[in-house]
Amino acid sequence: MKITKSKHFGIYEAYKKNNQYLFTKSTQSFFGKKIDNNYRKFDPTRSKLGAAIMNGAKNIPFRENSKVLYLGASHGYTTSYISDICKKGVIYAIEFAPGVTKDLVFLAEKKNNIIPILADANQPSLYQERVPEVDIIFQDIAQKNQVEILLKNLKFLKKGGYALLSAKARSINVIEDPSKIFKDITSLLSKEITILEKIRLEPFEKDHCFYICQK
Repeated sequence: MKITKSKHFGIYEAYKKNNQYLFTKSTQSFFGKKIDNNYRKFDPTRSKLGAAIMNGAKNIPFRENSKVLYLGASHGYTTSYISDICKKGVIYAIEFAPGVTKDLVFLAEKKNNIIPILADANQPSLYQERVPEVDIIFQDIAQKNQVEILLKNLKFLKKGGYALLSAKARSINVIEDPSKIFKDITSLLSKEITILEKIRLEPFEKDHCFYICQK
């Protein structure tokens, strides 16, 4: 496969038999993704960011020196790719579960632009002394109040900065039609921040919508 630059900074792509593949540049292998000529494959079935890109997102804002607040970093899969992209930036990776945060710490030992923080994203006051103003907030938290969590953390986002939200409908209401839930989320967000894009993530993630917003 011939790997070329995509339209998004730090993301590369290749096509084989009409299938699209995404990559970042890396000299290290993580999460079982082997390095091929300094490229690491980016699996959209394991990353909401990857799924959004595959589904046509236009306003992916990451740059080489971006400061990113990642809410709900989990084991660090997507975090590791953002780290590849923002090589001269820094990712403040917030995770609530101690066991999962341990994996983030191991990742940060190899990728020195990741700062793992064990904290509850519902309580930004717990880490406000450790997180400065950032260029981008990326949130992937499957909780009922996931929109409220993002709004609480907008105080860290600089004017003109971007907020990327992966919204999971079934975590908000298991009975309600996801389209209705996403309409409600759009209404809530638009009162506080400008929505640039809404992207459904099927077939990679069921009942998910990815919002790209700007402060």
